[in-house]
Amino acid sequence: MRDTAPAPPDAAPDDARVLRALAVLEALASGGQPYTLSQLAARLHIPKATLLRLIESLETRGYVIHMPDSRGHDRGIALGPRAAQFALAALSNNTFTRGCRSVLRSLVDVLGETCNLTALDGDTVLYVERVETTEPLRLEMRPGMRVPLHCTASGKLFLSQMNALERNAMLARLTLKNMTYRTLTDTQLLAAELDRLSVRGVGIDNEEFVRGMVAVAVPVKDAASGRVLAALAVHAPTARATLADLLETVPKLKDAASRLAPLLHASDAAQPV
Repeated sequence: MRDTAPAPPDAAPDDARVLRALAVLEALASGGQPYTLSQLAARLHIPKATLLRLIESLETRGYVIHMPDSRGHDRGIALGPRAAQFALAALSNNTFTRGCRSVLRSLVDVLGETCNLTALDGDTVLYVERVETTEPLRLEMRPGMRVPLHCTASGKLFLSQMNALERNAMLARLTLKNMTYRTLTDTQLLAAELDRLSVRGVGIDNEEFVRGMVAVAVPVKDAASGRVLAALAVHAPTARATLADLLETVPKLKDAASRLAPLLHASDAAQPV
């Protein structure tokens, strides 16, 4: 009779493999920064060899990616575009979207301008939900679309809320593409702007992404930890409002952000561990 080779010590049934893969995705989503293989293995208590196979499988399917630094060196593992698409699809089919749209719709009714909720997705801003103004002159964007970090109100907000080490690393690898005549394409000038915005607790776009459009964003924070979960922004054409006009709406934006935070927290808590 032929001997059966024993299973490797890190072998696991299919359900355990699925749970481990979900644990990897959850760790990357909650961490807010790339992780090395060693860091992930230590955090999840998964053997490196097992984890490497999981990462390779997830990477093949686009759920994770390896993030390069400004010199092309591997900075670590982060969520990939397919993970963001999956999360967006899940959100669009649950009570989160209904609650979120209700808050945004009320805000648009009060402010009269387009409002949106965005999330940081790697080196870009991901549109999670958006309610358009009824005004004929507007910039239409759809949930699932991505925009740059360096020249949008939400993007600059996310950057301004990072610690110095994380922000410097992000700026080092971003391409500061010139979108309009107002776009900040010098790293030092942008860094100085982010320092000012960090103190003010807002993000601004003064015709830096699209000429003739201004925007202001505020953070949506977890009440317990203070972690930035998302950004809430209002957009308007300069034909109807100035940046100063939008800055006056910050108290209303912050009030709406406080109502969105529990929805985001509940949605996050409902994800499998």
